[in-house]
Amino acid sequence: MNPKKVFVTELALRDAHQSLIATRLRTEDMLPICDKLDRAGFWSIEAWGGATFDACIRFLKEDPWERLRRLKAALPNTPIQMLLRGQNLLGYRHYSDDVVAAFISRAALNGVEIFRIFDAMNDLRNIRVSVDAVIAAGKHAQGAICYTTSPVHTIEHFVEQAVEIERMGCHSLCIKDMAGLLTPVRASELFAAMSAKVKLPLHFHSHTTAGIANISMYKAVENGARHVDTAISSMSWGTSHSPTESMVVAFRDTPYDTGLDLELLQEIGSYFHEVRKKYQQFESEHNGVDTRVQVNQVPGGMISNLAHQLKEQGALQRMPEVLAEIPRVRKDLGYPPLVTPTSQIIGTQAVLNVLTAERYKSITNEVKLYLQGRYGRAPGSVNEAVRRMAIGDEEVISCRPADTLKPELDRLTAAVAAVATSDEDVLTYAMFPEVGRAFLEARAARSLVPEQLPAVLDTPGPATAAPTEFNVTVHGETYHLKITGAGHRSEHRRPFYVTVDGMPEEILVETLTETALTDGGSTARPSTVSHCPKASKEGHVTSAMPGTVVEVMVQPGEHVAAGDPVLVIEAMKMENEVPAPVAGTVKAIYVSKGDSVNPDEALLEIG
Repeated sequence: MNPKKVFVTELALRDAHQSLIATRLRTEDMLPICDKLDRAGFWSIEAWGGATFDACIRFLKEDPWERLRRLKAALPNTPIQMLLRGQNLLGYRHYSDDVVAAFISRAALNGVEIFRIFDAMNDLRNIRVSVDAVIAAGKHAQGAICYTTSPVHTIEHFVEQAVEIERMGCHSLCIKDMAGLLTPVRASELFAAMSAKVKLPLHFHSHTTAGIANISMYKAVENGARHVDTAISSMSWGTSHSPTESMVVAFRDTPYDTGLDLELLQEIGSYFHEVRKKYQQFESEHNGVDTRVQVNQVPGGMISNLAHQLKEQGALQRMPEVLAEIPRVRKDLGYPPLVTPTSQIIGTQAVLNVLTAERYKSITNEVKLYLQGRYGRAPGSVNEAVRRMAIGDEEVISCRPADTLKPELDRLTAAVAAVATSDEDVLTYAMFPEVGRAFLEARAARSLVPEQLPAVLDTPGPATAAPTEFNVTVHGETYHLKITGAGHRSEHRRPFYVTVDGMPEEILVETLTETALTDGGSTARPSTVSHCPKASKEGHVTSAMPGTVVEVMVQPGEHVAAGDPVLVIEAMKMENEVPAPVAGTVKAIYVSKGDSVNPDEALLEIG
């Protein structure tokens, strides 16, 4: 066997569509190509984990465990690989050890052969239980290190972590370059240093955001990497990955030849080229090469999310300020890598710092937990002044965060006993409690309705049809709209899928008069308006950002002190406690859990 042969992991069924089309690829569009994928000779196919689990139950109304079983049956000769966030599993919080062990055991039984395990902080204490559970299940444990740059992230630092991963008993080691930061020179240095210190097979994973991943991959292979991650060409580039076919050609007739059949890969590429058209409304126009990531380390998907939030605030012009603020917040928090969930934590705080009157005037719950040590040990020194602003004199934990958690599997099992029919159902609820419960209840009631894919509008209609691309001016601001698709009509509503200044959006059009959005017309219906008054008084409580009410923490008549938390708002997947602006008595509450709110609205009143 050629000792320098390069082995390929194909990412089309997970990270590629997560990067390009908002994780919307359906199982029905995966299964037809599985026979060819299985015959291609990949070392593994990544098909589970990350946001795919969430998207299955939230949007597609598919059971992610059933997807896994069906893919395993359709890929009998190729190991299925998943991405696992260590003690976070697939969620945003740390789970107790019994939940981690149970999840990995069931994932292994349902078809996962290779577990790529990482921690967003690169705190290796947070992956140890997962590694042990994978080994106990008789599966392949791959330890992953999140690559980033900062004064503390030196080659020596990464090599020390690689040595520790080898000591844990991992079967292989991956450098996970989630933002496409690894340059060719740095890749050469890093993989050469690791090859000299560890005997584990080395894997290279990167994104083509900055356009340099192909070259960096080749330099990594020249310096000891023997496994690479790629995405079939029609699902590659942008914030996705290096094209599989291109890298197969690059390694051909060299000591690193993959041995993969280029013609078969081209057939697979043609299949995904056609399938991708179905998901046109989820494409982002901000998906080309973007070298800004080399300056601010913000991945393309994160930039899109930030732009969406700023657009809702009417503050899209402040994006340069946010991009400049992100490195400052990252420094204050001790230089964590920007990967889920730390990328959301830092990005949201940066937006708040820019949009509020002063930095850290409003601090998210997640930043508070981070500064308490609840996510793990920061790679560098934390700004102690910011920590005091966030948590005051509260104790900072120094142990592994999960050591503070009691076993919770029995409690989770009891919570969904009425609708859970398997251990897998309980774990679905554990990962995403509200969305998971709603999915299980809808399934039990046989009322699961998947998100509908619109008809693709490739060309404009007849002259009498509405235009597919136009400008709209509202309150003096002009926006460029392009219709990418239209959904099926329901009784009085129809969704239209558009891009607004390049950002994908869904617009729900609801008829209020006798018009013809539905066949045969409709009955006039009242419009839905906000029931919150405009914020105009000192005692009005407002949100710094558009979001959703997660919790109302007070009752009418209750006395609060200035600064006491009264509401919890979720924005950009992060929760933010909203404090009372003044001391007094709660006179009125205008919102309930689940309501959408805007910054100019009074959410409750204190007098």
